[in-house]
Amino acid sequence: MRIVFPGPETGYDGSHARRNRETGIFVMNIPSAGAWGYNRLRALISGARKVLIAAMKYEPVIGLEVHVQLNTKSKIFCGCSTQFGAEPNRQTCPVCLGLPGVLPVLNREVVAKAIRAAVATGCTVAPVSRWARKNYFYPDLPKGYQISQFELPIAVNGKVEVMLEGGPKTIRIHRIHMEEDAGKLIHGENLGDPTHSYVDLNRTGVPLIEIVSEADIRSSEEAKAYLEKLKSILQYLEVSDCNMEEGSMRADANVSLRPVGREQFGTKAEVKNMNSFRNLQKAVEYEIERQAEILDDGGRVVQETRLWDANRGITLSMRSKEEAHDYRYFPEPDLVPLHVDSEWVEESRRNLPELPDAKRERFVSSYGIPRYDAEVLTVDKKVADYFEETVKTGADPKTASNWIMTEVLRVLKDRGIGIEQSPVTSAMLAELLNLIKDGTISGKIAKDVFAEMEQSGKSPKVIVAEKGLVQITDEGAIEKQIEEILAINPEQVAGYKAGKTKLMGFFVGEVMKATKGKANPALVNKILKEKLG
Repeated sequence: MRIVFPGPETGYDGSHARRNRETGIFVMNIPSAGAWGYNRLRALISGARKVLIAAMKYEPVIGLEVHVQLNTKSKIFCGCSTQFGAEPNRQTCPVCLGLPGVLPVLNREVVAKAIRAAVATGCTVAPVSRWARKNYFYPDLPKGYQISQFELPIAVNGKVEVMLEGGPKTIRIHRIHMEEDAGKLIHGENLGDPTHSYVDLNRTGVPLIEIVSEADIRSSEEAKAYLEKLKSILQYLEVSDCNMEEGSMRADANVSLRPVGREQFGTKAEVKNMNSFRNLQKAVEYEIERQAEILDDGGRVVQETRLWDANRGITLSMRSKEEAHDYRYFPEPDLVPLHVDSEWVEESRRNLPELPDAKRERFVSSYGIPRYDAEVLTVDKKVADYFEETVKTGADPKTASNWIMTEVLRVLKDRGIGIEQSPVTSAMLAELLNLIKDGTISGKIAKDVFAEMEQSGKSPKVIVAEKGLVQITDEGAIEKQIEEILAINPEQVAGYKAGKTKLMGFFVGEVMKATKGKANPALVNKILKEKLG
């Protein structure tokens, strides 16, 4: 085993040591001691040591259960609205409240979106599936049971390919099934009333699909990559907004350890309801460390359901893990079996949009941009559309890619918004890039113009005109400025002529400073070389 400690921090701390699947080499990126301090560095190395030792002795075995709210306008078995953010208990009716004498009626659009998700992930859609009652008591479940699917789900045997540092990996999907969501409990601590809890049943009956992976995941990084890829596919399909903050997508992780080289799985613990990629990754890492310590001490991991406490960075025991028989599943008597003919499935297949992998390959082949750029741009369909709109307006593809990945995505992150809310539209960005292309402004000035575009919403041409930022392309004017710079810096001129060619950067900088960044850089370099010989 070899441990690699690269210098600058690249986004991982000591708890993120990872092993290359092909080489077996452990890699841990840590920050320099100068930047973080000696004590912090010691803490990181100490934490990493635990992870590395655990990884040497045990292999994590991880499966994810991902719950996705489908974006239908009405609930799965009634006509109530699914809109997020309504006043509590305003989007309910006798059906979703489970009152006596009511019958559920299946929403066809729910089935259509489930089939769409199944086809896009390579699943086999079952010609016959069956609804089942999942019986358990909880205050946010008014019927006392959940209508779900058990032994006959809508789809089985799919797969998703994720890109990892060691290359692509296929993670199999065990099944996809449909079900209704439960309500939401709001505990009084958050409302200044710690003695009570409140229930909001607006979410009750909102349609879900649950995507259950096989236990093919071997690290927290793989778990995160799988969830990111699922989210991307589902957003491309437009079957869900996958808004994790609003609970439209949430994941449960089943985590177990087994000694390296052993076939048999260990005892798993389920960590519930992670609603962000970071929480998923952190929770899986913590659970691996927790179970490794138990096994090292000669203990036995208990099969249980645990809750991730993001504030404390730990998982907490909730209850012993239920098995299928604990839910007393039986066929739903109020709903007939669901029959899906092959034509419906094929129609869904024909109408699939271009998915992330195909779009990534097209971006590489059609636009000539690097694979890395294409990967970043195609994760979010709206970002991919923004890129194509920018290029179609006349911008160079690679230049557009660079600006979107740096400037545009930075603005979105800083403001916490999606690209559809960007103050800089694709047309505005294309106009800016074309001003650079035709020599009207320099790349340096373009950064200042972009900042003004972000704040004011004005077009780049208007900003350039208002602020007098047009690039100086008059060779005579630039030559005069260069002569003045050379005249007042005789020592640097002599040094350059003596072989210190790096001083060229000094001269270019002085000229750009004198012209407030407006001199054409290519002409500046050309004339300087002529003058300096």
